[in-house]
Amino acid sequence: MLWKGWVITMADPMTLMPYEEALARFEPVLGLETHVELGTASKMFCGCQTAFGAPPNTQVCPVCLAFPGALPVANQKAIESTIRIGLALNCTIAEWCRFARKNYFYPDMPKNYQISQYDEPLCSNGYLDVEVGGRTVRIEIERVHLEEDTGKSTHVGGATGRIHGADYSIVDYNRAGIPLVEIVTKPIPGTDAMAPEVARAYGIELRELMRTLGVSDVRMDQGSMRFDVNVSLMPRGSSEWGTRTETKNVNSFRSVERSVRGEIERQAAVLAGGGRVIQETRHFHEDTGQTTSGRSKEEAQDYRYFPEPDLVPIEPDPAWVEELRAALPELPSARRRRLQSEWGVSDLDMQAMHNADAFDLVEATIAAGAPAADARKWWMGELARRANESATTLTDLPITPAQVARVTVLVASGALNDKLARSVLEGVLAGEGGPDEVVASRGLQIVNDEGELSAIIDQVLADNADAADKVRAGKIAAVGALVGGVMKASRGKADAARARQLILEKLGVTE
Repeated sequence: MLWKGWVITMADPMTLMPYEEALARFEPVLGLETHVELGTASKMFCGCQTAFGAPPNTQVCPVCLAFPGALPVANQKAIESTIRIGLALNCTIAEWCRFARKNYFYPDMPKNYQISQYDEPLCSNGYLDVEVGGRTVRIEIERVHLEEDTGKSTHVGGATGRIHGADYSIVDYNRAGIPLVEIVTKPIPGTDAMAPEVARAYGIELRELMRTLGVSDVRMDQGSMRFDVNVSLMPRGSSEWGTRTETKNVNSFRSVERSVRGEIERQAAVLAGGGRVIQETRHFHEDTGQTTSGRSKEEAQDYRYFPEPDLVPIEPDPAWVEELRAALPELPSARRRRLQSEWGVSDLDMQAMHNADAFDLVEATIAAGAPAADARKWWMGELARRANESATTLTDLPITPAQVARVTVLVASGALNDKLARSVLEGVLAGEGGPDEVVASRGLQIVNDEGELSAIIDQVLADNADAADKVRAGKIAAVGALVGGVMKASRGKADAARARQLILEKLGVTE
């Protein structure tokens, strides 16, 4: 079937429809499931440690390895952290709930079932507001429940790192049993073309919330925050939602955004070609921005949930819940409103910082001694450009807020100009040391010596007599070429404003 110059091939799962055309024909419906490993000292149902990076299978015991007769005991701190998350997400906290067994076969779950929560979650019916494109989007939360994490499988051999084509697999059970909170949204319709940006903004806001609460380090590179991204499409004018797919374990905000966009383009092509979207899990590929099929997606009944017989129900004391509510810290949205007023920045600038995940970096740079305008300028300008060029994020750049603050101090003191400051940042990012070390090793100190600067200007005037004559004749604009000559001769180290002033003095011209 030919369609607007490209071919829909039913056998090709990677056929895509242009994004704008997909949005003209279909309305996307999102859903996000976020797994957050809690930062407790011990696991959910035993006393094993939870430190990341320990040698494989050294943080295990009979309980988390499911030895016969070993019984679980719930981690009170994990329950408290989950309630605090629920309160921050405006959820209703259950007065009575219990754990359930979720049954399936996975080699990374020693018990062959996971202790989770099913129809009786600890927290339910909340919301989180996010700002996207000048619009507030309310993301409704279906549930926040507590469970245990699985172990980690590593598939050795093969081209993809997945089990298909691998020579063998090994399992590390250190992660098995770590307290894991799952935050599940209700379906999110009405986002239209902003769907990828909404998904990204929600992830960023949720991570800020977890950090503010201090319940997790939310290190996506270490797997302590992971997203499952659900996407379905329905034809414009229809009220019946389409079949959803679930892209599993997406571990960056950029990938969340790209996976939503890629699934919209893929599903639209399938539907427009007369095909059927299959309810399944899918894998996201960083190199292409597309997803590939994983396995058919189970329904709840396939897991054969039933109440966990080895754990008593949870009955949070309402008075205790209110104590936790009263002790919540200032939440990210309120903090941003306060700092926006203190910094004197626009709504657009605040949203740009938030979407770039730069807010904490800017705040920390200001705390380290930089003026608010300068901190924002460097993070959202030069450093954002370098992050984009290297296809990374601001938070992953090898530079600290304190180092950026030091650069702003050097510029304010006259030791650097903006051009030299960019070279300093380049050196820091390249691992050449802190700002002062880079200034010294690269010889980037600005020319402040009046004698040296005067000598440079004299040579530039001699080499550019025509431009000097134009300035003497009253064409003040021609001084720009002379200043440029001074900057070139000094390799960008001269103070441009002072050089201009001295040039005019030497030519006997006043403004």
